[in-house]
Amino acid sequence: MTQKPVLWLPRRVSDATIARAEHDYDVILNDADTPGTADEIIAMSSKVDAMMPCHSEHFSADVVAQLDPRLKIVANHSVGVDHCDLPALEAKGIAVTNTPDVLSDATAELAVLLMLGAARHAVKGDRLMRTGAWDSWSPSFMVGKQVTGARIGIVGMGRVGRAFAAKARGFDMEVHYYNRTRLPSDQEQGTTYHETIESLLSVADFLSLHCPATPETMDLMNEQRLDALPDGAVLINSARGALVDEDALLRAIQTGKIGAAGLDCFKTEPGGNPAFAAHENIFMLPHIGSATTRTRDAMGFRALDNLDAFFAGKTPQDLL
Repeated sequence: MTQKPVLWLPRRVSDATIARAEHDYDVILNDADTPGTADEIIAMSSKVDAMMPCHSEHFSADVVAQLDPRLKIVANHSVGVDHCDLPALEAKGIAVTNTPDVLSDATAELAVLLMLGAARHAVKGDRLMRTGAWDSWSPSFMVGKQVTGARIGIVGMGRVGRAFAAKARGFDMEVHYYNRTRLPSDQEQGTTYHETIESLLSVADFLSLHCPATPETMDLMNEQRLDALPDGAVLINSARGALVDEDALLRAIQTGKIGAAGLDCFKTEPGGNPAFAAHENIFMLPHIGSATTRTRDAMGFRALDNLDAFFAGKTPQDLL
């Protein structure tokens, strides 16, 4: 009988994913469901053939240098791989995969929620209802920013950016975008391309970020770029916390330059930025862009598809 590869699941993934994994692999599950530490990753590398980490497990160059040769593949349960030092893993001969495509709609849906929640005072309204403080009404009460027909700027037109653009068109929004390369005409769907991010910012009543975190995009939205937005613009970030200079955003919120923000990701995770909590025009969620049952199952299955291909001697479809 052929021995099954040994797979470490550092986090509790969906039940369907665990059931499928246990059918084809000898699974070691971190049932405590806390992030795998650097020491745990290093220690487990001598006991397993594969790992399925989330973005909460960090494969820095220092960690990778200490990995045991037994570990052959890191099949990420995520699209983003900024938690992995890819050159270091490649040099070590460890294959790396991710899970594109399957979470685009769920994340785009959440970006729409962030946009609406920020624009229509969801935080303040919810507080008024929960505390019983709603005791009056007037024509000026809780007046927000209308989404329908507004100009939306999208930074990054990959899978999630395009899915968000499709949903924005459902609100008859005028869609503008900036991307490293212009989309083919059949994918633009009536959107307006901007060759520079500065050009995009000048027309964005709403700005939604959908690009990866890289050294080039760190603090992409800094004080200068926030100031380039129209007065009262709404910033939406469902991508990565590293894209936004949080101190600059706080200042822009305090001065009213930025009218509201919808954020699902932060520079410090978990926890976020406690300074944001003082501002009811910042609508926040705890990095749950892909958190639907269907999508989490699909992410787990995609990671397992990559593992199955690898151990069958084939090239995984999502090999990086």
